[in-house]
Amino acid sequence: MGDAILMRHLMADERMHEECGLFGIDAPGEDVANLTYFGLYALQHRGQESAGIATSDGQALRMHKDMGLVAQAFDAEALERLTGHLALGHTRYSTTGSNRLENAQPIVVEHPQLGSVAIAHNGNLTNTQLLRDDLEHQGVRFKTSSDTEVLAELVAHTGGDDILSVLRRALPRLQGAYCLLFLTKDALVGVRDPLGIRPLCLGRLPDGGAIITSETCALDTVGAEFVREIEPGEAVMLGRGEPVAQQLMPSPRKAMCMFEFIYFARPDSHLQGQSLYEARRNMGRELAREAPADADIVISLPDSGTPAAVGFAEASGIPYSEGLIKSRYITRTFIQPNERLRNIGIKLKFNPLREILEGKRVVLVDDSIVRGTTSRKIVEELRRAGTKTVHFRVSSPPIQWPCFMGIDIASRSELIASGRSVEEVEHLIGADSLKYLSKAGLFRAVKNVSGFCMACFDGDYPVPVPVQLEMDKLALETVAR
Repeated sequence: MGDAILMRHLMADERMHEECGLFGIDAPGEDVANLTYFGLYALQHRGQESAGIATSDGQALRMHKDMGLVAQAFDAEALERLTGHLALGHTRYSTTGSNRLENAQPIVVEHPQLGSVAIAHNGNLTNTQLLRDDLEHQGVRFKTSSDTEVLAELVAHTGGDDILSVLRRALPRLQGAYCLLFLTKDALVGVRDPLGIRPLCLGRLPDGGAIITSETCALDTVGAEFVREIEPGEAVMLGRGEPVAQQLMPSPRKAMCMFEFIYFARPDSHLQGQSLYEARRNMGRELAREAPADADIVISLPDSGTPAAVGFAEASGIPYSEGLIKSRYITRTFIQPNERLRNIGIKLKFNPLREILEGKRVVLVDDSIVRGTTSRKIVEELRRAGTKTVHFRVSSPPIQWPCFMGIDIASRSELIASGRSVEEVEHLIGADSLKYLSKAGLFRAVKNVSGFCMACFDGDYPVPVPVQLEMDKLALETVAR
């Protein structure tokens, strides 16, 4: 990839984006709409483009969804209309299908035996086009560009007298990553794909109500107790007394996305029995052992790099300090067409503390480098603040391959480390030195050497992917319009 192409990508947003957050609840006598709203608030980091909630009172489904953050999508009047004892909620970042209301979730379809079914999806299907073509041959007309609508129509056109029998027939046809919530008039079902790529867990409220959600932090927010993770290939049904679990599909191999441990899930969540904050702090400790630096202070790129930076400081003996202040009210910035305004966009997010940095040899720790956008600009800002040297340390291996399982990286040309040596990336971001955590160090940090998808690091995909390794998340957009 030439440097001209690289610079176009350096203008893009740096962070990887995971697709969605899920929250489902069965709680008779409780205000399930408001509990779901709070649960989605806790999962806002998993998607900021749209949010939706569907509820059921045992007779009929009600739904509200809108664009924007959870607080923008709902008001008191909208939540008051969402009555019932069953609810599912969704917050979305698009990986297949553009950012518009038609693609917001939940999506509701009509099933000939089950009636209305609301569906929410976290992940990404890799055989969407094949499924869509087959359904169009059956006469289905699609209204959106989302792979979730393809999944929903597949369910709507699969026979069965109850939701579990329908899912047992339909879901084995899916390829890719999916955690799913299905709401019928009298049941809520959560399903995790056979590889367990995305997380899903079961919780219990103090009065006996049950919750299925993407992360344990959402359970903490609504005062629920963690029960267990839902197993790959397993379905758990709520709404008919105690939760009912069934293994819908065999799970011969597990492949949880390693980036759930590195970045996506909140640090106060737990996965596979581990605190993610502690796992990330361990990554920093391993990084300090593998890639020491002669420096005065350790700083992080907040907030995602902070646990690893703390661990690096602990293991290295170099004091940790806040060197960059992050605005908590900035999500994405519109990238302006000239250099001065682009630099202002970076400083809206991160402002260096000159009093801390001036004349110092600095170790800057971040969890990953994707496109290189923020990394390059932050190094420039640190130099403007008077740092003597900038040693960049990354608490994950180089990202060299695109993801097709629910992360918004669809092309190798977007990745600064793809086809380049560490030294070349070091030069491009302007650091005095650059070192990544090894795969072995990462496995030591998470205390596990198996059961993970590492495809973005090594190209070993757990599911079939497009041969050309180029998937456009808007590929269905021209069909839907």
